Amino acid sequence: MTGVEEAYKVSMVTANLIRVCPVTLRMPNHNYFVYITTNRTKKVLYIGMTNTLQRRLEEHGANAGIPDTFAGKYHCHYLVYYERFTYVQQAIDREKELKKWSRKKKEALIQSMNPTWNFLNEEVKEHE
Repeated sequence: MTGVEEAYKVSMVTANLIRVCPVTLRMPNHNYFVYITTNRTKKVLYIGMTNTLQRRLEEHGANAGIPDTFAGKYHCHYLVYYERFTYVQQAIDREKELKKWSRKKKEALIQSMNPTWNFLNEEVKEHE
């Protein structure tokens, strides 16, 4: 096996295999988040990915009611679920995966971490 081949690692994200580039392997302290927000009545779900969850939630809040963005149009700025990743490609792949899921499957995922669908925005502010 060559040095280039050894530099690539295969990582499992749910059931999907992805390649992680060698540059990413040298940056283990990065945080990337896949998150789900909803509106006050919990009728609409928005899935996104960011490297700074608190900042992104503040942006969603500032965009509330602005029809130019999906989250703004539907007032989706209440955090109900999030996952942290070290590698950006893992987060991107997970976001794409979740966006393909049915509403029922997304609800089950949220309930696995947050059974009462509490808004977690304040919790994130305390931990970042």
